Amino acid sequence: MDNVNVELFGRDPKIQKAISVARNVSVTKAPVLIVGETGVGKRTLAKFIHQNSNREEKELQIVDCSLESKEVENLILGYREEDTGRFIKGILELGNAGSVIFANIDCLEDDFQKRLHKILTELDDYDIDVRIISTTTKNLSKLVGSGRFYRGLYTLVSSNSITLTPLRERVGDLEMLARHFLNKFSEDDSNPSVDDTALNKILSHYWTYNVEELKTVIESSVSNNETGILSEDDLAIGEKKAVSLMSDDDNEGIRLMSLKEAEKLLIKKALIHTSENRTQAAKILGVSIRTLRNKINEYRNVGNAYFINLR
Repeated sequence: MDNVNVELFGRDPKIQKAISVARNVSVTKAPVLIVGETGVGKRTLAKFIHQNSNREEKELQIVDCSLESKEVENLILGYREEDTGRFIKGILELGNAGSVIFANIDCLEDDFQKRLHKILTELDDYDIDVRIISTTTKNLSKLVGSGRFYRGLYTLVSSNSITLTPLRERVGDLEMLARHFLNKFSEDDSNPSVDDTALNKILSHYWTYNVEELKTVIESSVSNNETGILSEDDLAIGEKKAVSLMSDDDNEGIRLMSLKEAEKLLIKKALIHTSENRTQAAKILGVSIRTLRNKINEYRNVGNAYFINLR
């Protein structure tokens, strides 16, 4: 696994405090909950915690809890192949003596939250020792208060909580990261720069998907630039862009699926990202609020648990 460059998180005092807490807690076995918007670097910070622990040489296993419920359960606990009868180990076994990341832990099904809590509290009985690191875009304590997240699991995973500030609230870090990606995606022998109009556009843009969106935009802009000086016209921001709605630091992309499945997944991701604000989600998806409401009702009627529990 590549080492995390902690400098790329930024120099903002709130970010530096988050890194300091991550570094201090990494030497313990205590669970950590990392909170922040999509694309802000939650999974990267989770990797940083693992790399700075005494488990660094051991396995780091990751599961995205926003996948379909049965797939998530299989990935965590393991499953037996129907064709061969061979048992495929889950991440709790595979990560024994190492660390396990539960990305988007708020997306776990209600029943499985309780079951997972029981399993995690009994790991010693199975001679399994894992460090639990969880990430979420939501305020889990509010979800607990509204009965939408199991209190026992919340108490277990949140003994140490770290919040990552959105990129748009860190202007200094925004400029630093923009220049970093500009150098990264430019030709090795070039000395790229950005003019004032382009920089102002970068600093004033509302970066919905934070670092991941900035990285995508700079990479695209550099590929279309021929002068070595990035101008406002080179920047494809302020327009609708095909920015991934997958979890931050997801290097595997979107798996093959039917259009119907992809539609449902994108709607679910948009709702998760906006903390279930339907108006904002509809804007991101480019549909009317009525269309989004109809789709939610459609998924409810076929028994999809996430949409049934949607407020």
